[in-house]
Amino acid sequence: MKDRGGLALLAPTWLVLGGLLLLPLAILVGVSLHQPDDAGNAAPVSDWSAYLHSGDWTGNYAQSLHPIYLRIAVRSLWLAVATTILCLLIGYPVAYKIALTESANRKNLLLALAVVPFWTSFLIRISAWRLILQDQGVLNVMLMHMGLIQSPLKLMDTPLAVMIGLVYGELPFMILPLYASLEKLDRTLLEASADLGAGAGETFRRVTLPLSLPGVIAGCVLVFIPGIGQFIVSDLLGGSRTMLIGNLIQNQFTSGRDKPLGAAVALELTAAVLAMLVAYAIIARRRGMEVAL
Repeated sequence: MKDRGGLALLAPTWLVLGGLLLLPLAILVGVSLHQPDDAGNAAPVSDWSAYLHSGDWTGNYAQSLHPIYLRIAVRSLWLAVATTILCLLIGYPVAYKIALTESANRKNLLLALAVVPFWTSFLIRISAWRLILQDQGVLNVMLMHMGLIQSPLKLMDTPLAVMIGLVYGELPFMILPLYASLEKLDRTLLEASADLGAGAGETFRRVTLPLSLPGVIAGCVLVFIPGIGQFIVSDLLGGSRTMLIGNLIQNQFTSGRDKPLGAAVALELTAAVLAMLVAYAIIARRRGMEVAL
């Protein structure tokens, strides 16, 4: 009876997971196995047995390995990695200052400032960066008035603009888990390290950083995953010159008129991210670390 009661309580969760996660994935799998028709939709298959034996169902996955698509994937990967590293380098000092050096009132204020961007639509915030980075935007006008440059810098429609937008958008997702990890840090360990003669740098390297690794890993996961699938930032700030894998998927479902190819690329991206998460979980458990998933 208890087992039945537990299953009944879990039923809504499984229904939500099935309806919002598993069912869309199953539809994507089905679409990716078809060939596109003239309108870009999945062409019907009259004889599935012959179709599967012919190997044509792998055509979209083989097409996704074309060099032009692989270059887009590599570009997306390095931008996501670079964004994660930059967010870590910026977010760790911020989280450290909030968690370990500020009073309770100041902590609340600074945390509120860190989450203020969430109060506004992400699309609006990224659009605001267009006003800052364009040729006659705020940044160029300010630099020219200061005499630092003679002509506007080309910032829009460049990888740099995409990087700025990604770091700006994902930085709070790095700060918050780092703050949570540093806030739980036992201050007596820092005092003991100082009493034993360790300097600030050595205390950070041997005590603070190792104990905050769960927050570091959680922040990196939270930044990397949306970063590698991002398409709004590159669409608004990078233009056609900085297409990422998210833009490729979006275009195939809209203007590209090849939904089966878009579905195949989306599934490959999902599988790659899941493989990274599983590898991280296995390594973390083997080392006795907390799995931040």
